[in-house]
Amino acid sequence: MRVLEVSQVNKYIKELIFRDYLLSDLWIKGEISNFKHHSSGHMYFTLKDKISLLKCVMFRTQCSSLRFVPADGMKVIIRGSVNVFERDGQYQLYCEEMQPDGLGALYLAFEQLKVKLEKEGLFSPASKKPLPFFPARVGVVTSSTGAVIKDIINVSTRRFPNVQIVLFPVSVQGSTASSEISHAIKVLNNNGQVDVIIVARGGGSLEELWAFNEEAVARAIFESEAPIVSAVGHETDYTIADMAADLRAPTPSAAAEIVVPDARELKWKVESHKRRMLLAIQTRISGARARLEKVEGSLPLRQPLDKVYQLRMMLDINYKYLCKNIESRVKKLREKLANNASRLNSLSPLSVLSRGYCLAAKADSSSVIKSITQVCKNDRIDIKLIDGKAMCKVTHIEEGNINGEYEL
Repeated sequence: MRVLEVSQVNKYIKELIFRDYLLSDLWIKGEISNFKHHSSGHMYFTLKDKISLLKCVMFRTQCSSLRFVPADGMKVIIRGSVNVFERDGQYQLYCEEMQPDGLGALYLAFEQLKVKLEKEGLFSPASKKPLPFFPARVGVVTSSTGAVIKDIINVSTRRFPNVQIVLFPVSVQGSTASSEISHAIKVLNNNGQVDVIIVARGGGSLEELWAFNEEAVARAIFESEAPIVSAVGHETDYTIADMAADLRAPTPSAAAEIVVPDARELKWKVESHKRRMLLAIQTRISGARARLEKVEGSLPLRQPLDKVYQLRMMLDINYKYLCKNIESRVKKLREKLANNASRLNSLSPLSVLSRGYCLAAKADSSSVIKSITQVCKNDRIDIKLIDGKAMCKVTHIEEGNINGEYEL
């Protein structure tokens, strides 16, 4: 009996699977689950159907060719080979290619990039720049050999012969097209070389127009200081560049018509504005003349001092009323003063003295004596009368009520 080690068994199984023609190159479809995009760049996931699971790995080199981002729940078709990972004794599918099942990879990539850039605000109407009314220099990013540039030049020069077209030739399809287009946009923005930029290409399939669906092109358009008009494909073709641009034109010829003003139309508008301006001036002058004639016949101009005379008479009347009010006010105040003086005089000590009363005060003090407790026998006091004072000496103090003892 031969006893094998685990590693020998795994290696043997690997060799069996490796020699199988079917498993070395096959197409398989299923639904992605447990998807993980490792920091190394490799993708690990499980491919499943209603019954079974199959472990899968797609290395970074193969991942770089994907035009979409796989996700859990996505149904895909994968080309690859089945092999064994000897360390774990697990067989898995090594993916070489991947495409959506029932949905084109390019279309899926288009939708995924559209959602991503829309969330970042690259398509926001608030970020759209207005086109200049009268551009002197128009930059065009397109192929130098196609019919697009000829159409743009023909339409632009026909509408306004003096406009300058600055062509930056680029590839409009192929692996280098997106980098050339984004570079052209950045160069034309340097030092304000142009007033507006047209990014254009003729019609084609989704694959042929794909350069205008690349993220680099969309970001270059969004970051452009000069406003950009996108004219890619036919009227029914929509690209990421169209959404990021400040304005979309259905065709390159339409883009030229939008960007370049029509000289004949401008001339007609100038003449029309001139006529309207002259008519407005004449109307303004006629109205001013009518108002002048009305003013010339008005009373203030015919009798300019009439208002002065009226105001003088009103001043005399008001002066008369003012003097009368002042006299009345002074009279009332005098009467009030006399009344208050009479009341004050009745309360004056001098008035009391005139009625026969007197005030007693100590000789050495000016304070009035009000009670017998303030004096002693032999004190000297001054008696103030209406016409003078008498100096006296206290010989006797008698306590008691003196009401009624004296006649006034």
